[in-house]
Amino acid sequence: MSSVLSERVEPLATPSLLADFATLTKPRIGSFVFLATAIGAWLGGGAAGEVLLAALSVTAVAGASCVFNMVIERDLDRLMARTRNRPLPTGRIAVRDAILFGAALGIAGTVGLALQFSVLAALLALSTLVAYALVYTPLKRVSSLNTVVGAIPGAMPPLLGYVATAGVVDGWAWSLFALLFAWQFPHFLAIAFLYRDDYQAAGMRMLSTEADSDAMVGRQAFLYASLLLPLSFLPAVRGDAGTVFTLGASILGLAFLLVAFRFARKTDRRRARTLLFASLVYLPLVLSLVLVDPAVRRFL
Repeated sequence: MSSVLSERVEPLATPSLLADFATLTKPRIGSFVFLATAIGAWLGGGAAGEVLLAALSVTAVAGASCVFNMVIERDLDRLMARTRNRPLPTGRIAVRDAILFGAALGIAGTVGLALQFSVLAALLALSTLVAYALVYTPLKRVSSLNTVVGAIPGAMPPLLGYVATAGVVDGWAWSLFALLFAWQFPHFLAIAFLYRDDYQAAGMRMLSTEADSDAMVGRQAFLYASLLLPLSFLPAVRGDAGTVFTLGASILGLAFLLVAFRFARKTDRRRARTLLFASLVYLPLVLSLVLVDPAVRRFL
């Protein structure tokens, strides 16, 4: 349930009702959740059908989280250029209908996990929904620490997939959780810098909206990007990965760190866009390395 994935400015054209309901789930975030959950479920030893079912169930819970997020923030969305055309601020979808839709998604996802996999998987998914919608979302009005809080549910998809098929939280579940947790900071700090005028207009408390915060934003992005390097070695240290993943993740981590370093040295919009692009390239490539490392397949 990534809380901090990139979002473009919504188009001004009026979409269909079906497209509006899809927008409530933040489908770009949903596609990431599906991929990360599927990889986690595969690493947990799931067969193809189990991997698909786990990914769909977790994606449904993530979609519910996004719906409730939009319900709670509909007043703030009216104040921001990139979100004012969303279905709730414009009134194209009623708040009651959005709540019912979110509840249906959340129930379907958690019940699916409980019945097809385990109560543990369902409870972890439900707790992620609560953390995103009821803790992270309101905290954005109060403290810039919301980024730290939001990174926890944002890192959960591969862990949830792994727990669904393996039944326990160990090995790859922790490794991918840690990688995604650290990755979200440079990713979101780039977004927060690019859209800080919007966030400021809505009264959201982000690090980038604080006075004289440019240097701090750059340092924080560099700090968390630097954590990706040691975390890239964690699966190999645990005996879960081989050379392909370790070497590939290290090279990607170094490239990402270089981009974050340039952003830290000169924190401006051009380098923020480059950092955002680098983050969107880094993550799917690292996750793909899990699938192509022969050592990972040998350990399954």
